[in-house]
Amino acid sequence: MSLSPSLDGPRTTRASTPPGTSPLHRDPAEPDEITRIVPRRRPGRWLSAGVALLALAMAVNSVVRNERFQWGVVGRYFTTPAVLDGLLLTLWLTAAVMVLGFLLGTALAVMRLSANPVLNALSWGYIWIFRATPLLVQLLFWFNIGALYPTLGLGIPFGPEFLTFKTVNLFGPTLTALIGLTLHEAAYAAEVVRGGILSVDAGQTEAAASLGLSRWRVLRRVVVPQAMRSIVPTAGNMLIGTLKGTSIISVLAVQDLLYSVQLVYNRTYQIIPLLMVATLWYVLVTTVLSVAQFFVERHYARGAARELPPTPLERLRHRVTAVSVRVAASRRRGEPGRESPRGDGGEERST
Repeated sequence: MSLSPSLDGPRTTRASTPPGTSPLHRDPAEPDEITRIVPRRRPGRWLSAGVALLALAMAVNSVVRNERFQWGVVGRYFTTPAVLDGLLLTLWLTAAVMVLGFLLGTALAVMRLSANPVLNALSWGYIWIFRATPLLVQLLFWFNIGALYPTLGLGIPFGPEFLTFKTVNLFGPTLTALIGLTLHEAAYAAEVVRGGILSVDAGQTEAAASLGLSRWRVLRRVVVPQAMRSIVPTAGNMLIGTLKGTSIISVLAVQDLLYSVQLVYNRTYQIIPLLMVATLWYVLVTTVLSVAQFFVERHYARGAARELPPTPLERLRHRVTAVSVRVAASRRRGEPGRESPRGDGGEERST
């Protein structure tokens, strides 16, 4: 038996030709040689996977069996009305900030790409200011806007005012958080939208313009659908970041998820289990948003990829099918009375 080694791929073996016989003059009555491809063994891959699973099991064991987490308290407060009310406010604030932020950010991106130097400069200055200032500073500034502008009015510049109102009566904690987060989000959304628009090949817009399409129709039917493939992944990260970033408004005494939990543990002194309640809710909502982001990306991948990426259920089904096929094949090879794949007079090939 002779071996045919391979450096990168699987190894194949063939039955040796009897001495004194040319392979070109083999007896036609002899059975055809069967070639079996044996996968290359990779012990390092299985060893690293075993070490990683061992480390994960140790970490999970240390969390589950640690009595100081007080999992009973976590389960008792997980669905209390105070926590659920804070969760609803967090979700509402996240959705409102993302919608308003991307609407304003899209307008800023269009201004930034405009040939008008005034609009371009104003958009650049807005993005520069709000990206250069920490979010907490912006929230505190808007929360104390009454100290800078006690009253606000509508009227003619340097002329009479038609409508005036006190700032203290207008800007409450929730509205202040909404305004601060939206203005901050718009600066980053503008750059995301601008990058997505610039990622579209210029030949696409030139071809659409040559067909006589208006600029608005080119933007809506040609540029935006292709730009979404670049916008959606970053926008998904921004959505998850905004969900977690809303916890910073607890400094303004807005009863979001984190502040609601803080109110409870300030009364019961059960800090760790109540923080675990907030953590589990953030993890749960983030997981749902990540799954939704996957399907949105898969939707906009149509036309750009020959085959859409498989869903997690499809990947699991393919792996289960592959394992069942391997098990069935190994059982068939191990049944008595069945011949192993060998050449005529040769031995079964191995690695």
